[in-house]
Amino acid sequence: MRNIELTIEYDGGRYQGWQRLKHTDKTIQGKIEHILTQITGSQTDIIGSGRTDAGTHARGQVANFKTESDMDLQAMQEVLIKNLPQDIIVKEIEEVHDRFHARYNATKKQYSYYVWNQLIPSAFERNYSFHYPEALDMEKMQAACEKLTGQHDFIGFSALKKSKKSTIRTLDHITIEKDGSMLHFTFKGKSFLHKMVRILTGTILEIGSGTLELDSIDEVFESGVRSEAGLTVPAQGLFLDRVSYD
Repeated sequence: MRNIELTIEYDGGRYQGWQRLKHTDKTIQGKIEHILTQITGSQTDIIGSGRTDAGTHARGQVANFKTESDMDLQAMQEVLIKNLPQDIIVKEIEEVHDRFHARYNATKKQYSYYVWNQLIPSAFERNYSFHYPEALDMEKMQAACEKLTGQHDFIGFSALKKSKKSTIRTLDHITIEKDGSMLHFTFKGKSFLHKMVRILTGTILEIGSGTLELDSIDEVFESGVRSEAGLTVPAQGLFLDRVSYD
């Protein structure tokens, strides 16, 4: 039995997220499994490093699957690229040790979020960024990033109403780079709660625009109340950049 690792790039705009769903074939996992099952001649299930929501993109999603097929990996990659939709690309494929698990062995993830910060929206950037026309105070936003970095209970910055599992997470860093009208947010940490990156981005933006005060971050950490944090920015600006394994 071989264990195969895939690195996958996709435009999530047409899909209902990563995870296979019973009521639709419009998922990334479902599309890849369908082709792999045809290639290997047996039902093939893949394990992703984590789920991405409907509309979210990826530059470096990682998945693995086990198979008894002895097909050459380069040939397998070529068949996948040829038969998958053009907005799903298997960038890399390799055989890994039997115990490798794309989800459980992941040690770091990096996400990017893009914001088009100009009064006039962009026809070209609209599918890969969020249009936010308000004037922004970058110093306040950088201060917000510093407050959010480190180990905290992020339940108030997530879509979870309650959880039996720990909601404490560690953010290694949050950075914001400005290139003309485009803001590029980068988030790096071991793991993230549901919609956490999108809510953190919305919170930082609203602090920058003056809708929220900087102290609201501490209040949300203390209360754990979602409604006290900022807006949930839409999925189209979010990218899973890379998944790391030590």
